[in-house]
Amino acid sequence: MAVEYRTLGRTGVQVAPLALGAMNFTVRGEDSVQEPVRIIHQALERGINLIDTADVYGQGGSEEVVGRALKGRRDSVVLATKAGLPMGEAPQRSGSSRRWLVQAVEESLRRLGTDWIDLYQVHRFDPQTAHEETLAALTDLQHAGKIRYFGTSNYQAYRLVEAQHAAHDRGLSGFVSEQANYSLLMRGLERDVLPVAQQYGLGTLIWGPLSGGWLSGAVRAGQPIDTNRARHFPAWFDLDVPVNQRRLDVVEQLAGVAAGAGLTLIELALGFVTAHPGVTAAIIGPRTREHLEAQLAALELRLPDDVLDAVDMIVGPGSDLAPGERYDLPSDLQNPRLRRRP
Repeated sequence: MAVEYRTLGRTGVQVAPLALGAMNFTVRGEDSVQEPVRIIHQALERGINLIDTADVYGQGGSEEVVGRALKGRRDSVVLATKAGLPMGEAPQRSGSSRRWLVQAVEESLRRLGTDWIDLYQVHRFDPQTAHEETLAALTDLQHAGKIRYFGTSNYQAYRLVEAQHAAHDRGLSGFVSEQANYSLLMRGLERDVLPVAQQYGLGTLIWGPLSGGWLSGAVRAGQPIDTNRARHFPAWFDLDVPVNQRRLDVVEQLAGVAAGAGLTLIELALGFVTAHPGVTAAIIGPRTREHLEAQLAALELRLPDDVLDAVDMIVGPGSDLAPGERYDLPSDLQNPRLRRRP
C-alpha cells in the first residue's frame, strides 16, 4: 500500500496520516544533532511530510535541529511550529499579542533557516489577548509571506468557535487547524473539539497518541516501567494512584485486542487515532530510529471496524481516563480562586 495523504482542513495542503514531532530534538553539542537529523531524514524518506516543532522546545534548540535537517529539502516539507509559551522570563516574551508574535516569528524563521513557515500555531489560548488582536497579527504575517497558514493548539472547543466568528466579523484570515491531545486513553476530544473542527473545516493534528508512553508497550502489568516520560514525571505512572491502576488495566485489555488483530499496541494506538474522520494526522515523537520504525508501521494502516468496536467496549467514546492531563481545561477548573466568591 502507498501512503494515503490527507487534506489539512480546507487548505488544499496534503499531509501524511502521521506527522513527525520534534519536541525530543534539541542541541546539546554537535553530536546530539546527528541522530535527530537522521530520524528526520528517515521519516521523510518513508513518506512523512509534516514536521511539527515549537519555539519553546529546548528554548529554540528543536527549531535549530529541524532547520539543519531540512537544508536542501525545505520545499518538500510542510513545516509547522508554535509560539506562545514563555521564551525566557521577560513578561513580553510569551502569549499571543501582536508585539510578541511579530518578534517570535522572526526568531523562529532564523532558527529554522527558512523564509516561511507553512503552519504557525498559537501554542495555548492567551486569556490576556483578544482573538481579534491575535488574528490581525497573524493575518498581517500571512500577507507579508512569513507564514502560509495559522492554527491553534490546545484550544477549548468554544474558543475555536469564538475565533471563527471573530475572523469572519473582522474580515481576517482564520485558523485552519487545531492541535490537541487524543488517544485510546484520552477520548474526551470526541465530545467537543473534534465535532467543532469538522463543522468548521479545521484540520486536526493530534499530539500524545501514545499517551506519554502508556501505549508504547513499555507499560505492562508485572514489569518495571521504564520510559523517558516516567523518569521525568513519575507521578503519572505511580500505580498506587487509582487512576493509574485503572489505566494499566485498560492497557492490558487493549494489548489483548492488538494481539488478536495481529498488531502491536503502538499500531493499534496510532491506527485508532488516524481512523477518526476528524483527524488529519497523528504526531509521533520518536527519540531513536528504532522508535521511529516501530511507529512507521502504522503509516499505511487502516483498522477494521471489528477492532474499533472492540476498543469502544473497553474505553467508551468520549471517555478520558486521565482528565487532569488535558491541556485545554478552562482556567477556572485549574485555579480554585476563579470558581469561588471572594
